[in-house]
Amino acid sequence: MQLPQPITSRTNAKVKALRAAFEGRASKPGEIVAIEGATLIGEAVRSGIRPETVFVRQGSEAVLEGFRELAGVPVVVLSRDVFASAVDTNSPQGLAALVAIPEVRSGKHYTERGLVLVLEAIQDPGNLGTLLRAAEAFGASRLLITPETVNPWSPKALRASAGSVFRVPVRRMPLNEIGQWAEDEGIRVYAAVARANGAVSAIEADFAWPCAVMIGNEGAGLSEAALKIAGERIHIPCMTESLNAAAAGATLMYEAMRQRIVNTIPAGAPR
Repeated sequence: MQLPQPITSRTNAKVKALRAAFEGRASKPGEIVAIEGATLIGEAVRSGIRPETVFVRQGSEAVLEGFRELAGVPVVVLSRDVFASAVDTNSPQGLAALVAIPEVRSGKHYTERGLVLVLEAIQDPGNLGTLLRAAEAFGASRLLITPETVNPWSPKALRASAGSVFRVPVRRMPLNEIGQWAEDEGIRVYAAVARANGAVSAIEADFAWPCAVMIGNEGAGLSEAALKIAGERIHIPCMTESLNAAAAGATLMYEAMRQRIVNTIPAGAPR
């Protein structure tokens, strides 16, 4: 592959575009975000997303040899210091790319495929990314996030999702719309709470049918408005008072998957 000469100026327009994309402001389909590292770029390609531009650090050009899917994508070579000045991490991996945020898949909210996770005012992008990764792992159909929730396309959320953000649909909706959707679709909504008072154990909840689980803010939990949407409150039996948002969401999605698996095993079959 014939590559261009390295860019050595931090004020170059292409370098500025990469740096701006790493600021994490983009959030709507079609807007451009930056991703870093061969693993995350590989996940984007695997998800059917073709990068707009690929940036490689001078001296790391060999990494491109493993990406036949990038044939025809414009490649920009940056000197080591310029690359480091443009990317988001303290230990740059030598490869970055600009990609367009994909469209949310059409149709209803995919409740027939599994649990819907509703997130209210989640502030830690690492938590959001972890929940996206768990949603894909445990077969959740999608995430509905309130306007106060952090951007799932921010660099930290992207990294924490390990590429799941490219495949798990995320839709931002205010609480009143989420409540109306659940009512219109006849979806049972559970509110995850830290204390057991007035709440049923997640083990006793019925996740086998289309339902949604609400997870609240890391510090404040679910608001009163969110609790009113839920038909029932659930808690996770554990040895501590509570789990953080990411751990709680992952645990509940796993339990939902376990129940769906058990309900699909024929009677009398070994389990």
